[in-house]
Amino acid sequence: MHPQDDDEEIIYVSKSELKRDANEAADLGKELMDLDPGQLDKIPLDDDLRAAITLANRIRNKHEGFRRQRQYVAKLMRQVDHQPIVEALNKLKNLHAQETVKLHQAEQWRDRFLKDGNDAVQAFIEQYPGVDIQRLRQALRLALKEKAANKPPKYFRELFQIVKEQLTHQ
Repeated sequence: MHPQDDDEEIIYVSKSELKRDANEAADLGKELMDLDPGQLDKIPLDDDLRAAITLANRIRNKHEGFRRQRQYVAKLMRQVDHQPIVEALNKLKNLHAQETVKLHQAEQWRDRFLKDGNDAVQAFIEQYPGVDIQRLRQALRLALKEKAANKPPKYFRELFQIVKEQLTHQ
């Protein structure tokens, strides 16, 4: 034995582990193909992989071509470092979850306005002092009139937009 052989460590990777890694790469590729173009732009991908994913999305309706393209994307995914891609995907998912929470909060505020009236408006103004108070009160007044007259919910939506803007700016 040579002295340098002791320094080299042979790492054995089982066939099952290789298959698991390949399946994870394929699943990650499928997840990337499900993103819309704006979201895909936020993911750090090399040019070949980005082009392959874009082509896969274009031929999605052509079953056999799409299947082969999906396999090609999986092959390319096995050759890249997954960590930055996974981190960017997690960040995108978290942003989506945060946006969903804000929309639910806006709906809750709007419902509270319609139920409690000026008390709810005053509570909202205290919590969000930057809101256009006149616009908020006017939208509430008109939304209540709409509801009473059974008209289309134009100001009901306006009320939601005012609240959503404030939640987004905070």
